[in-house]
Amino acid sequence: MTLSAGLHHITALSGDMRRTRDFYVRVLGLRLVKRTVNYDDPASWHLYFGDAVGTPGTVLTFFSWEDTRQAQPGAGEAVTIAFAIPPGAAEFWAERLADEGVTFALDHGAASPVIALHDPDGIGLELVEEPVRGDSHPAASEVPLDMAITGLSGATLLVDDIEATARVLMDVLGWVESGRAELPGFERVRFTQPASTSQGARIELLRGQSIPAAKRGAGSIHHVAFRARDDDDQAEMVAMLRKTGIETTPQLDRTYFRSIYFREPSGVLFEIATDGPGFTVDESVETLGQQLMLPEKLKGDRARLLSKLPPT
Repeated sequence: MTLSAGLHHITALSGDMRRTRDFYVRVLGLRLVKRTVNYDDPASWHLYFGDAVGTPGTVLTFFSWEDTRQAQPGAGEAVTIAFAIPPGAAEFWAERLADEGVTFALDHGAASPVIALHDPDGIGLELVEEPVRGDSHPAASEVPLDMAITGLSGATLLVDDIEATARVLMDVLGWVESGRAELPGFERVRFTQPASTSQGARIELLRGQSIPAAKRGAGSIHHVAFRARDDDDQAEMVAMLRKTGIETTPQLDRTYFRSIYFREPSGVLFEIATDGPGFTVDESVETLGQQLMLPEKLKGDRARLLSKLPPT
């Protein structure tokens, strides 16, 4: 059985890309590794943030929808993005966030210290102390390298059918249930990915009573992407999905990876993305994120697109 190797990236919606860039690059210390456009809506930005080289499992991306309404989190959507920080780093991050005027809560009661906060658009974030999986390539920033975010830790999905979503995670993507808990008004189930060789190996499902459906807007988490090592692994997962009655999009070329998309039974948009070719296919490591990069089909529209895109 082919296993997804963990999370590849997570994509969210920004209401103000300059504010988003400042928060994730300056405050959280991530690197802007790719500056491009939404291939399906080229008049809007698509920025990728991650470690120094954009390693799968470290990347958070944003579409810029500056004229959209504010999101309303709800069922059928991811509601929290968690980043991994090194063991012992929580106190540093608490001081840094306080100095930046960011409201947060530090929880020492969990298995590992967790800092809960929100980004400028209201996206729920967590900084979770956990050991580094595989190689770590923290970006050069104001954050000391030994305290820096090492990648994604996971995501929390609000669903109305935990068991149906769990079957996709376990039977198709190869994740393993690692715990259940009852919270006030919610049931929680945690899954981990033992095959992961990088960060991004945790998914939590939450089910509550009478939770309204999510309303997409600035601050929404658009989709959660899982890793496929290559096209063959991706095709095997697609075949397994179709055996369960779940249809997917055709494979789409996103330049830096190849993707298919589908909605799991509770409506969360999932992607399966290949590890390659990676972000250095059109830029060197040294120049990642410095200029607008476009796919071949849009290169002739560069001047027009730049005139329409808001400043970043």
